[in-house]
Amino acid sequence: MQQSSWRWVPSLYFAEGLPYAIIISVSIVMYKNLGVSNADIALYTSWFYLPWVIKPLWSPFVDLCKTKRWWIIIMQTVMSIGFAAVAFLIPTSFFFQATIAVLWLMAFASATHDIAADGFYMLAQDEQQQSFFVGVRNIFYRVAMIVGQGFMVMMAGVLSRINGSMAVAWSLIFVAISLLFVLLVVYHKLQLPRAESDTEKESGSTRDIFVSFFRKPNILPAIAFILLYRLGEAQLTKMSAPFLLDDISKGGLAMNNEQVGAIYGTFGVLALLAGGLVGGIAAAQNGLKRWLWPMIMAMNLPNIVYVALAWIQTSNFFVVSSAVVLEQFGYGFGFTAFTLFIIQFSQGEYKTAHYALCTGLMALGMMLPGMISGFVQEALGYSSFFLYVLLCCIPGIVCAAFIKIRDERDDRIVKSDS
Repeated sequence: MQQSSWRWVPSLYFAEGLPYAIIISVSIVMYKNLGVSNADIALYTSWFYLPWVIKPLWSPFVDLCKTKRWWIIIMQTVMSIGFAAVAFLIPTSFFFQATIAVLWLMAFASATHDIAADGFYMLAQDEQQQSFFVGVRNIFYRVAMIVGQGFMVMMAGVLSRINGSMAVAWSLIFVAISLLFVLLVVYHKLQLPRAESDTEKESGSTRDIFVSFFRKPNILPAIAFILLYRLGEAQLTKMSAPFLLDDISKGGLAMNNEQVGAIYGTFGVLALLAGGLVGGIAAAQNGLKRWLWPMIMAMNLPNIVYVALAWIQTSNFFVVSSAVVLEQFGYGFGFTAFTLFIIQFSQGEYKTAHYALCTGLMALGMMLPGMISGFVQEALGYSSFFLYVLLCCIPGIVCAAFIKIRDERDDRIVKSDS
């Protein structure tokens, strides 16, 4: 099974990561290039999180109707059409309203795809294989981030210089993404296995799924932790690219698309990936319980590099790259704790739907702070805004003291003795 999993786990999580990167992160750079204000960018692009927030409302339907494989193929097809529509709308005079609407609808397709893909990952593999491939899935999810936040952003800058128009450049980028998804649909139609447990269920109800979730032990501290763990990062994510792109007079670093794509979308994502790999190895060796607090500190403390960058306002490529790499490595290492916690917390009869509930709560924790981040930044300026981000890390740290983590090492001992 591991050999067959290599044929679909990497491509499936690339297909899961790319739409998320485009919709949530790349759209910020695109709208900044097209002259939209920070406040409008933060407010309207934060609404893109809504489908991930409310996806638990239809995750039971995905869990009970058709197969996860069927949902994956259909949603990838829908997204290929949606990216083509965005490409057509970008050069229009009403591009902002129109593309926001299409990307918002595409976010629903992407969120539905996430439900199916994460469920398929758990159904098509046993627990040992899930643990083995968690690093692989994270790698290719991050590779999708590099393609989106790095390569696509840099290519938009290059194309804009060739044809003299940012609108045309971004339109061509979205055509390329649409064609890429056509290829992914064909590939997954051929390569996704037909898992025996991936069947249309004849029993179960939405009520059963929700009731069983909210009856889980220690549910309130778990919900608080999921909502607040990324409170600071939720706001930093929205303003980091505008900070790099904005003029010195506005408190930014006056960098261009190629530099931002290389720093934030390539070096930063590679550091994020490295942090995730190190975190996965550490947790696999000693368990999440042992590494929870080091991961939490790694997630939050490196945010101070943005305070330093805003204070010195250097455009030195090496200095900025090093700072972003440090912050993103810490984020990747720390986010491992969140991923493993929600996988652990979701186990049970309806693990696909319960995992979707957890990620929906996480998306809510990203959406609400993100919506106000642009207004806060414009009111405080970048230097004070990044100090405010550091303060926003405190609630998640406090909540971590109240969650319960199962010691995976004890589970391994029980299994080896049985």
